[in-house]
Amino acid sequence: MSVAVGSRVMLRYRLPPGHTHPMTDVIGELVSIDAVAVSVRGRDGALVQVAVDRVVALKPLGPRPIRTSEIRSLEAAAADGWPGVEREWVDGWQLRFGHGFTGRANSAVPLEPGASTTADTLSNITGWYAARGVPPTLSLPDRLGTVPAGWSSYNETSVMAADISNLVLREGDSAIAVTAHPTPDWLSSLHYQGRQAPTGAAEVVSAVHDGTLGFGTLGTGSLAVGRAAVTTAPDGRCWVGLTSLWVAPEHRRNGLGTLMCGELVRWGRENGATHAYLQVAVDNTDAAGLYRDLGFAEHHRYRYARPAS
Repeated sequence: MSVAVGSRVMLRYRLPPGHTHPMTDVIGELVSIDAVAVSVRGRDGALVQVAVDRVVALKPLGPRPIRTSEIRSLEAAAADGWPGVEREWVDGWQLRFGHGFTGRANSAVPLEPGASTTADTLSNITGWYAARGVPPTLSLPDRLGTVPAGWSSYNETSVMAADISNLVLREGDSAIAVTAHPTPDWLSSLHYQGRQAPTGAAEVVSAVHDGTLGFGTLGTGSLAVGRAAVTTAPDGRCWVGLTSLWVAPEHRRNGLGTLMCGELVRWGRENGATHAYLQVAVDNTDAAGLYRDLGFAEHHRYRYARPAS
């Protein structure tokens, strides 16, 4: 049976004697497969384990469609995990300000169904950001918002997600230290768009709304760093979001990024997370490939928009 673990599958298997029908099906994610048994986690979260001699068919299916409500829910969890230092609600949009450090912390995202796109709403959003000295920016996730007339989009980003139960994580001691606050070494390694992070970045990375933060550091002088935020989405799922991932240039391509991601996900699991997410620019194919190898898959995309000049 050449079906990859983590794939969405249909498993058909024989039931023991005495049942009213001889076979049944389960659709879900393939958790494990070997010479003895096949395990599939169904859509209700239950794990079904079937002996190989009872399997009638194991068929790979396409990825499960992501519902709009799931996109909205994950975006809400991510907004809590990276809220900036000030935020406000305007007509269904959550406006965030973070000293100009990162698009996520300085953009408005339509988290409520039916968020307004009237001229008055856009004017209010524009004025709010102008008062804080940063350009008015919208974050527009798939199906939650479209680029308004007179605005232009840029920086399309993939939100990748994983069920932590499907990831293979290291166990035991780790060389990575995870602290509740960023250490001086951690902050000295914080970069943004290839440059040292600007003034105010420390306050942004230290902010979370109704959640828990962990700052991972590998080695003296920070060979690699990463940030994790555990927050709970409106649908009840508990997510750990990975951000600020960085490896010193002279130590790249040695598996340190993979090690850091895995350790932060494990830390998130220890703090109650059942799912993990991260964001990566769609043109950053090297990073996206690393995350796919870890077991992440694209959940949805978003892009930014600003008034056309």
